[in-house]
Amino acid sequence: MNARSAMLAVGLGLLLAGCIVAPPPEPGVVVTPPTPPPVRVETLPPQPAPAYVWVGGHWAWRHGAYVWVPGYWATPAAPGRAWVAGHWAPRPGGYVWVEGHWR
Repeated sequence: MNARSAMLAVGLGLLLAGCIVAPPPEPGVVVTPPTPPPVRVETLPPQPAPAYVWVGGHWAWRHGAYVWVPGYWATPAAPGRAWVAGHWAPRPGGYVWVEGHWR
C-alpha cells in the first residue's frame, strides 16, 4: 500500500467514525422536537353499520411539520375487539408516535 492509499484509508476511516454519534432509531420511529398540537375535535360522519368503530384522527409528522390525519370508520379485527387510540409519547429530545391497535 503506498502512502497516498494509506492516507486515503485513514481519512475515510476518520470521516466514517465521525458520523457515528448515536445508535439508529427503531425502524419507523421518528422523534419530533416540537410538542404536538392538541387533538382536533372531529365531527363523525354517519356510522356505516353497527359493527364499525370510530378510529379517531391524529397529528402525523411529515416533512418537518405536523399534519392532521382525519379519523375513519373501521371494522374490528375480530368481534368484541376495541380500538386503542394512538398517541404521542414524550421521549428525550421530543416525541414519538405510538400506533393505535386493536385490543
